Amino acid sequence: MTDNITDIIAGCIAEKRKSQEELYNILSPGMYAVCLQYASDADEACDFLQEGFIKVFENIKNYRNEGSFEGWVRRIMVNTALQILRKKKQMYVINTEIKENTHYDIPDVKFEREEEELIRMIQKLPVNQRMIFNLYAIEGFNHTEIAKMTGIPENTSKSHLHRARIALKGMVKNSYQKEARKIRKNG
Repeated sequence: MTDNITDIIAGCIAEKRKSQEELYNILSPGMYAVCLQYASDADEACDFLQEGFIKVFENIKNYRNEGSFEGWVRRIMVNTALQILRKKKQMYVINTEIKENTHYDIPDVKFEREEEELIRMIQKLPVNQRMIFNLYAIEGFNHTEIAKMTGIPENTSKSHLHRARIALKGMVKNSYQKEARKIRKNG
């Protein structure tokens, strides 16, 4: 971000439209990518982005210059996506508890694919799995924090993450198999 971001933030606090537009233009591409991680499609990501920026502009006066401004906006976008999904009642609790000391021996999925393909794979996950995967693997929250944010038990969060990893591993495997078939066919 540029050195004049402080001036842009001050303009947004004063509710200057030009400053709001500048801030939107600077941050929207990155924040759209964040929203896309939680959305099931591009239209839903746009809804999250729009609602998120409304909250940013409503609450910018509360930003205390502690930490990264972009990080503060990112948190608003993630929380907005969670709130919208909750309102749509897409988040539901699956009553599958995992024993506290259960360990899963699933190798880490290594993605050597383009970002767009990875996002498409994540979007194919059921809402709860997608949400937990993003919060844990991308945002870096632990299961205790996720449980507090989503209102689901910690073990349910672990269960969703486990299922998401298995599903993503299967999608990656299928993608590689399709690619291999295509190479053999054209080879």
